[in-house]
This record gives sequence, C-alpha cells and structure tokens, in this order.
Amino acid sequence: MENPGTTPSLLSYPRYRPELKPAPFLPMSRAEMDALGWDACDIIIVTGDAYIDHPSFGMALVGRALEAQGFRVGIISQPDWHSADAFRALGKPRLFYGITAGNMDSMINRYTADRKPRSDDAYTPGAEPDKRPDRAVVVYAQRAREAYPDANIVIGSIEASLRRIAHYDHWSEKVRRSVLPDSKADLLVFGSGERAVIALAHRLAAGEPIEQIRDLRGTAFMVKPGWRPEGFVEVDSIAIDRPGPVEPHPDPYAMEPQQTAPAADGAQPVRIIPAAERVAARKADRAKQVIRLPAYEVVKDDRVMYAHASRTFHLESNPGNARAMVQAHGVGPGCRDVWLNPPPIPLTTEEMDWVFGQPYARRPHPAYGEARIPAWDMIRFSINIMRGCFGGCTFCSITEHEGRIIQSRSEASILREIEEIRDKTPGFTGTISDLGGPTANMYRMACKDPKIESSCRRLSCVFPGICENLGTDHGPLVRLYRKARAIPGVKKVLIGSGLRYDLAVRSPEYVKELVTHHVGGLLKIAPEHTEDGPLGKMMKPGIGTYDLFKEMFERFSKEAGKKQHLIPYFIAAHPGTSDEDMVNLALWLKSNNFKLDQVQTFLPTPMAMATTMYHSGKNPLRKVSADSEAVDTPKSGRQRRLHKALLRYHDPEGWPLIREALRAMGRSDLIGTAPRHLVPRDQPVVLDRSGGNPGGGARRTGKAASPVGARRAPPPRRGGKPTR
Repeated sequence: MENPGTTPSLLSYPRYRPELKPAPFLPMSRAEMDALGWDACDIIIVTGDAYIDHPSFGMALVGRALEAQGFRVGIISQPDWHSADAFRALGKPRLFYGITAGNMDSMINRYTADRKPRSDDAYTPGAEPDKRPDRAVVVYAQRAREAYPDANIVIGSIEASLRRIAHYDHWSEKVRRSVLPDSKADLLVFGSGERAVIALAHRLAAGEPIEQIRDLRGTAFMVKPGWRPEGFVEVDSIAIDRPGPVEPHPDPYAMEPQQTAPAADGAQPVRIIPAAERVAARKADRAKQVIRLPAYEVVKDDRVMYAHASRTFHLESNPGNARAMVQAHGVGPGCRDVWLNPPPIPLTTEEMDWVFGQPYARRPHPAYGEARIPAWDMIRFSINIMRGCFGGCTFCSITEHEGRIIQSRSEASILREIEEIRDKTPGFTGTISDLGGPTANMYRMACKDPKIESSCRRLSCVFPGICENLGTDHGPLVRLYRKARAIPGVKKVLIGSGLRYDLAVRSPEYVKELVTHHVGGLLKIAPEHTEDGPLGKMMKPGIGTYDLFKEMFERFSKEAGKKQHLIPYFIAAHPGTSDEDMVNLALWLKSNNFKLDQVQTFLPTPMAMATTMYHSGKNPLRKVSADSEAVDTPKSGRQRRLHKALLRYHDPEGWPLIREALRAMGRSDLIGTAPRHLVPRDQPVVLDRSGGNPGGGARRTGKAASPVGARRAPPPRRGGKPTR
C-alpha cells in the first residue's frame, strides 16, 4: 500500500513517449489519429459528456494529464450504447479504457428529484436529452468489454466514486450493490484520479498485469474472500462502532442457551465483540488494518446496519489516517469482496499547477460545429482555483469525491489562466465569470497543524462551530482578487461559486473586497434553512450567521454606492425537516420579501450522509443503534410537494395545498390577507384566453402568472462542479 509520505509526485515520472507532442484536441476519430501519426491509442476515455477541452471537464483534465506523461489518449464521447460498434471507433486501447459518466452522475443528470425525466442535458450539444444511458458507467463498461473482451476496463468519475460500496439508490428505491460487480470493471478509481490513473498507466506500460496492481490509493477492486496484502489484519467494523440493539446481560442461572431476538425495527442481532478484540483493533497498526463493513446482503435489508456502514465509511475518509475497507457481495461460491484502498493523497500546489497548466484548447471539439453546449457557456470564462471542501454538508457529494483537504493552485498559475482566457477563448469581452470551485472562499485554508490534520476524524471543520485549529485567513484570496482585476484586458472579475458565509464573516476585509468589486448585482449564498432541526441534520450554521453576513453585505454595498442583493438557496424536504419547520421558513422568506422562482427539493444522492438518514431513518452523525436517534424524513409525494410549495409561498398554484396543511396543523391563523398571513383564503380569479369561461363568467384557477416583484431565478450552479 502506498504510504502518504512516499507517494510519488506527478512530476517525477519519466515520459512514456518522450517524442509525443500535445494534440490540438485529443482525437475522437480514426482520421484524427491518422493525422497525428498514431496507429493506436494507449488509453481511450469513454465519457457521457460532450468533449470540451477545458480543465473544468473531467475527460479533458485526466486526458491532458496522461498526454503530458507521454501517453496517446483518445476520446469516445457520448457513444451509442445500444451496441458495441461505437466502442470500437478508435480501435483497442493498448493499456485500458477509462470509463466515466461525465461531470455529473448520470441519474441526476437525467432525472429530477421527483424522478421525472429532464427535458434537456447541459453537457450535450444542443442540450439534447437522452444522449447517455441510465447508470452510464455500468453500461459503457459492459459495452467496452463486449467490444474487446481482453481490454483492461477502468471506471471512474463522480458516478463511480459515489457507488463504490453498497448504496441506497433513489431511483429504484432500494440498496444496490457496488458498481464494480455490475460493471465487471478491472479497477475503480475514486476521488480526484490523477495520482492513481497516472501511476496505473505507467505500471501497465511497464508490463505489470492489472490484476496485480492492488496497492494504489484511491482505487477499488474485486477479490476473492480472504484476500489481503501481506501483514494486513482484518477488523470488524462492529469493533470500532458497534451498532444494533442493546444486549441484556445473560442470566447466569438459565438452564437453556438464551436466543437474542431481532430488534423491533427488524434489525438483526449483532455479534458481540469481545473486549480483547476491541482493544486489539485500537492498538493495531492502522496502516495495516482493513475494516470489514457489513456485507451487501446485510445492509440491503437491515437499515440499522446500513446506517452503521455509512457512518464507518465516512469516518475513514481522511487520507492521513483512513484505513482500507472491504465489503462482501454475494453468498456461497459466488461471493466476492469489494476492496477499497484508502483515499488518494491530495495534490500539492505544484501538482495542481501542472494539471491545470496543460495546453487545453479551452473550447469544444470542432466536431460539434456551432452547436450550443450550455455547460460550456456556463464555465467558459470561469476558473477553478481550488479543490475540496471541509464543510461536510450531509446532502453534498463533494466531500465523498474530492475530500475535505483543500488543494489550491498558486497565484501565478491562476493569473496565467486568466490571460489565456483573454487571449484564447472566443467571445471574451473582459469579464471573468468566476474564481472559485466547490466553494468561493476556502482558497489556501488548512489545518494549522499538519499532525492534527492527519489524525483528525471530524466530519466537518466548521460544524457545529469552526474548529479552533482551522486557519481561516482570507488574505491570500483578497490579494488574488486584486491582482486578477488588474490584468490588462480584464474589466470585471465576478464570484459565481457559492460563498461559505460563516467563514467570510471572520474577515470583514474580504467581505468588503468582495462586495465592492466582485458582485455583479446578485450574490449566491446557501443558508439552506432557518430552523435548527434541519440545519443540524445538514451540518449547516444557524441563520444568525446569515443575518450577520447580510448586515455586512448591505453595509459594504451602501458604502460602495451599489444596489446589490443576496440570492439565497434553500432545500425543501430535507431529512429532519417537519411541516412546522417549512412553515417557519416560509414566514421568514415572506418577512424578508424573498420570492423564489426556482427551489431545490432534497435529492438523495448515493452515499451522502443525508441519504443515509432518508433511507434508514437513523442519524449517522452519531453512534448508530436500533434505539438511537430517529430522523423523520418527508418521503411522500404530497409532503414533498407541500414543502416545495411553502418555499414558493407566493405562487397561487400551491395555495390549496398550503391551506389544507395549515388547517391540519392548527395554524389557520396564517390564512388571510393581512401582512402576518402566509396565504389568502381564496384563489385569485383569472380569466381564460377568451376573456371568460364558456358560461360567460370568470373561473378560479390555481395557476397565475409570476407575481409582481418575484425575484429572477438564481443562476445555475457551476457546470464543472461535482453534484451536490
């Protein structure tokens, strides 16, 4: 297993083909390969997105990094998956197929939170829908295997990362097994994959069989039961964080062996771990431990054990102290283990600069002609300055994919990219649309002590409060902003990524700099809720912190002579949210004159901790047992519609549902036309297109035009970000 202190730098490898020169675009056809003088590709990346040669898109980021290492990389973009023909377009790769669903999980890309098919796809030319299959990683991997049965198949991207162990699947409403046995892939790369993919390519090129490459951090694979590296000791996850019902002490006078009955909620009895085994588990060398998670066949039927597995998984996410994990899939002779190595070591600033400094064309492949690709329009003038997020929001997938440790680029690298946008990107008029990433303001933030960071097991550095060991200096970001807007040809630098306002309020200088120079009238911010119950389940700060930031924002806007507004994001139907919570949020929105045009309903994404709450009814933020804290979750279609309607309290279409709910809650005092009321008693009268109904009179309707004064829909979240 790779040791964190001995992981080779991305810049330390000798180039596999020293003579290889950068291609204008990575080839998508045989004709392009011929023009480059290639007889075959070393690696072929299959992606569910249109190929855009820009570092915000995974296929370009990994492809260019491999090219810089001297490998010939081809791209198969959005292939027809109904047969294997499209997967033979570039021939057989010498080393491996790299399979990715794209920048988004394919199921989230194709379906709404209510499981309705989306009408468009931002990552497809012309925004056409249905250009990728459901569960694209599995389908693409199977077709690649069909095209060339002896080719190496490596799966990756956020879709593979979030499905690397047994996980709850919102669309089928069941726990599905790891993506590895379904895809039949040889290897899964999770998280930011440059380290693992580059090391893998060099080792395969040196002749090492893929089935023997078992020590790369950030990879997972299938093995026979009982397999483990030499010197490794298996530890049952129950010895670390024992779930299940509390066992009564045995009766010493009982004549018959006592049988433990299943818990009331159906959870099965849990094996008692002897004290000696628990002590041994704590004392053993962590680097040589592998944690045995409950098997797929257990977690698919036992919700307590599912929550326990989720909690164990998330506690082993710090690259500095994470242990390998293993989970059985199948029973009897067909049983196999999914083995997960520890997460990848974060990239250094030098490595980040190298990855983002490759010769990207910074535009879509010419094969798409003039077709519009919405995701490209969204990010073409934006720049990723960092990776990772230590916020730990339970509904968000960034932590599971990119990790909690912030990986920042150097100031010089970022400023060079601004100049490249100015000089190379068509349509640039002087405005940089974003300097950010998963968040706007975690640039160069880190734990004050590397030793503490490497041993920490907190799920968030900022909840329930900001850790005293976290450095929150915004000075480097302020200096970057000032230098960025001073570049000749740059008229404006905006901040489009979501702002972490609980960090921002610690630096009035930063807030003033941001508000004075980098807000284009509207600033995105995500309080997500106002009530402590749901906020605690989200691991988000209280609304008082938002009020403090709002006061600073308005004060500095006034000093700058600008009329600017905050655009808040809120989530409806999040686990732990009651109807009363949503009513209180709606009243807060009305009192602050917020009228939201677009709202977000909670979507259970694979492996997120909030998804665990949604599925299991348990809180994995604390020790899990059959009688531990229960989390009530809005699941019925009616309740989810109600919570969404309350966020849009001003929309007459939702008023009948809100009135019915308020009466059931004993809150009829909120129905009326006074300012203190939430909705009126009657529906508005709206004439039909002919000026009236066929009977000559007006008709009542639940629908109406957008109310006067309604705020415009907030801009979409950044196209290059992982799924929330």
